[in-house]
Amino acid sequence: MAKVKIVDLTLRDAHQSLLATRMRTRDMLPILETFDSAGIYCFEVWGGATFDACHRFLNENPWERLREIRKRVKNALISMLLRGQNLVGYRHYPDDIVEKFVQKTVEYGMDVFRIFDALNDVRNLVTSIKVAKKLGAHVQGAICYTISPVHTIEKYIEIANELAYLEVDSLCIKDMAGLLSPKMAYRLVKALRKEVGLPIDVHSHYTSGMASMALLKAVEAGAKMIDTVMSPLSGGTSHPPTESLVYALNELGYDTGVDLDVLLEVREYFMKIREKYSGYLDWRSTIPDTNVLVYQIPGGMFSNLIAQLKEYNALDKLPEVLKEVPRVREDLGYVPLVTPTSQIVGVQAVLNVLTGERYKVVTKETRDLVKGMYGRTPAPIKEEIRKKILGDEKPIDCRPADLLEPEFEKRRQELIEAGIEDPSDEDVLIYALFPQTGLKFLKGELEEEPFPVPGGKIEGKFKVEIEGEVFEVNVSPLEES
Repeated sequence: MAKVKIVDLTLRDAHQSLLATRMRTRDMLPILETFDSAGIYCFEVWGGATFDACHRFLNENPWERLREIRKRVKNALISMLLRGQNLVGYRHYPDDIVEKFVQKTVEYGMDVFRIFDALNDVRNLVTSIKVAKKLGAHVQGAICYTISPVHTIEKYIEIANELAYLEVDSLCIKDMAGLLSPKMAYRLVKALRKEVGLPIDVHSHYTSGMASMALLKAVEAGAKMIDTVMSPLSGGTSHPPTESLVYALNELGYDTGVDLDVLLEVREYFMKIREKYSGYLDWRSTIPDTNVLVYQIPGGMFSNLIAQLKEYNALDKLPEVLKEVPRVREDLGYVPLVTPTSQIVGVQAVLNVLTGERYKVVTKETRDLVKGMYGRTPAPIKEEIRKKILGDEKPIDCRPADLLEPEFEKRRQELIEAGIEDPSDEDVLIYALFPQTGLKFLKGELEEEPFPVPGGKIEGKFKVEIEGEVFEVNVSPLEES
């Protein structure tokens, strides 16, 4: 009987997709020991937007969350989502920060690092992969799946071979927007199995309604792992339900090793969590949106577009923005829409629509992307767009982090000068990744945000810099990952 391992994302990507990453640690811990007894292979519990949301909105130390989860999960592996040179932040960090972050995360008990780059530029993954491998962690090299003229099966094989050369332990097909059709899931897994040979995990959001079908076809093609979430936080912009996939796979003759009776107990717990956090739910993110097959917008990005337009009192412009997103994406080299590129493309599309002239106002992030500061785009950026944004300035062609000076000890000294006596390595990393909110958190100046009432709006704010002027936007920056 063929084995299929279940990777459950309830404690990370489920609430990032549906609840703006706001699930409190205190609401995770009571169910963990029961959940851990179910036979799940691996729990994704950290990374992505959780590090940011923990300290910024919940006044929680993300390192303490990891420590407390690790104490309670004894049977399953635990994993995190790491954005390569971006780590869990929104810019590239120098190698010394990356090395220290991976080292501390392993010390806190992390078993699996799922590492990706928004542009699939493997140069941006080298440092984090090498450090995690050296420290004995399982490294899963993730390939961001998207659809464009340049994203062919041959291209994905090329990326996978680059990851295999770095000696990753497994591969993940990371479908952020729910674009992976059953046919493509089967063909891609078959091809990767034949040409690369590493174990494959398939991750597909339910946004288009195809994810369960895609996962089953992927298993038929030889995928060894699939990503699911507990049913109360499944569907819509989240993922297929764990219980349903386990039942279906068992009936089809696959061995998942998962006890459904335990999952039903866990389900009851998360039903209460869904009710408690219902104020964070937007009905648009809870149902499949087949428009994603046209617009290719991940769930977290879609909800943020809505919130941004609400802030500008321009929700009626949503159809125009949805049409503008793929145009911007094509202009910028068919970048996959995943943090941070989803945020960059989304904000730029909103600005293009609201100003009435494309690229009249360009964010610093868009300019950096065009300049090559995020890495090599899948296709060349359109020349007329490059000239409009950069003028005569030439883009870089090296690995972006090669231009960055070491900064870990510099950040430590800044913390000391700011009044944080004898900061720990963990404190320095919080500050290095998020200088403004991180410092406020470490000084005890932040408070846990209140739960919004159902139908109300989330009170988180983030800053967008436009032509040197900083604007506060009333929406989490936590894009899809």
